[in-house]
Amino acid sequence: MKRTAVAVALTISLPLQAQTRADVPVERGPFEASWESLKAWECPEWFRDVKFGIWAHWGPQCQAESGDWYGRGMYQEGGWQYKYHVEHFGSPADFGMKDLCNAWKAEHWDPEALVKLYKSVGAQFFFTLGQHHDNFDLWDSPYQEWNSVRIGPKRDIVGEWAKACKKYKLPLGVSIHGAHAWTWFEEAQKFDGNLTREDGYKPNPDGTEKWWKGLDPQELYAQRHERSRGWENPGSVQGQWDWKNGAALPSEAFKRKLQNRVLELINDYNPQLLYFDDTVLPFYGCDDQVGQNILAHFYNHSANRHHGRQQVVATGKVLNDEQKQLMLWDVERGIPDRAQPLPWQTCTCIGSWHYDRGIYNRGAYKSAGRVVRMLVDVVSKNGCLLLSVPIRGDGTLDEKELAILADLKAWMDVNKESIIGTRPWTTFGEGPLAEQANPLKDQGFNENINYTEKDIRFNAKGKTVYATIMQWPKERAACIKSFATGASALKGAKVSSVKLLGYGKVPYTVDANGLQVQLPEQHPGGDIAPVLAVKLKD
Repeated sequence: MKRTAVAVALTISLPLQAQTRADVPVERGPFEASWESLKAWECPEWFRDVKFGIWAHWGPQCQAESGDWYGRGMYQEGGWQYKYHVEHFGSPADFGMKDLCNAWKAEHWDPEALVKLYKSVGAQFFFTLGQHHDNFDLWDSPYQEWNSVRIGPKRDIVGEWAKACKKYKLPLGVSIHGAHAWTWFEEAQKFDGNLTREDGYKPNPDGTEKWWKGLDPQELYAQRHERSRGWENPGSVQGQWDWKNGAALPSEAFKRKLQNRVLELINDYNPQLLYFDDTVLPFYGCDDQVGQNILAHFYNHSANRHHGRQQVVATGKVLNDEQKQLMLWDVERGIPDRAQPLPWQTCTCIGSWHYDRGIYNRGAYKSAGRVVRMLVDVVSKNGCLLLSVPIRGDGTLDEKELAILADLKAWMDVNKESIIGTRPWTTFGEGPLAEQANPLKDQGFNENINYTEKDIRFNAKGKTVYATIMQWPKERAACIKSFATGASALKGAKVSSVKLLGYGKVPYTVDANGLQVQLPEQHPGGDIAPVLAVKLKD
């Protein structure tokens, strides 16, 4: 974004290895690149207020419309993605991930229209994919020649999203997934994963030039190394997210390159949020310093521009209690079964992380009701929900996704005061699920909870407690035990009024059994979940 058109033209025309680029310096400021110093970070209040964001987890893998991790699955012989790839594109030896990047044109992508839509639905911040495990940068990246400005759409994806976010006043987040490209592409070594820049100068069998002439596939695949232990087992890479579990360890050049890419991204696009798809941070467990450098740079870059105030958020996965002090804990497709003392985030998707035509055909998206109930549960436990809505390769949403967003908007238009700007109450909820254990699995993966009308979730704003009944009661009546006369959750306060959001005051009584409420026949905001605003007085 800072570079001139001339500079961009030079970047595109010259092979990256011909350009001498110094390392991006780690910005100095109040934070040192050490665990102890980074623990001084505190979650900014603006993030505690926002509660709900939408994520465009969108890149070249969406072009195949065949689900998440397609860039790895296309190389796994016998797998369904491999079979699909051979049928539609040919052997991955001839048409691999590098070629899918070039085939992706994003021809109908309108970032401004999409961000406007997301804000109208109720999103308070926005995330774009920065690079996935496919190692393809979605910005004008001077440290990665395989990027969306040079190849494929020939557009600055991050930059255009950033411009739209600025127009609609949404904080911008960028997700970083590139550290594990080192092992993620190992099965590509059987196909086109060992190609080099020199191979690009060899003509095709028909005498034509290769489209990628002048580019080095190794800058994308990073496969000049021995494969990890058990690489032939398709599931081994998940266990080797922990670098100590037999993963082939990345080279110094690979680690330095990723650090430079992320630091340059921070400098040029000024994101307010960064998401790391790593256990803690990139290369944690094999080179902790890289992650500490990136985090210190991110925090200092913001503090130096906000008079020392901390205004940015970085998320990491599988954090211990100490690590939750230096960054925000992200839970993937799951919810802790108890409220958390520190702010946290869950990320989930209405379908597959990358667009999947099969999910569309089966009608298997999460409904708006499931999304709302998840949002309410997350917020009651001091969390924030980041929701991915898959985008097709051409840059558009399908009609089923638009219908889900419309239903979500209808609920948020009526009930968002019970979400945005709230804080946890004295208890997060009541009902059968609040009393059960539902432990997380690895980094999350305990979602798809089936809430009933007996499940209630709470959050608060001043003297108002919002009680969300997770299904509309069949008999139009509810009894909420946490508001019973003398209930410990009230801490001596008493109920002074009750209204149904989108409707108005409703009749109620309070006794030793709880708050007894009678609900109207009409369902403001749709049939998802009613929200009661309960005013308390001392």
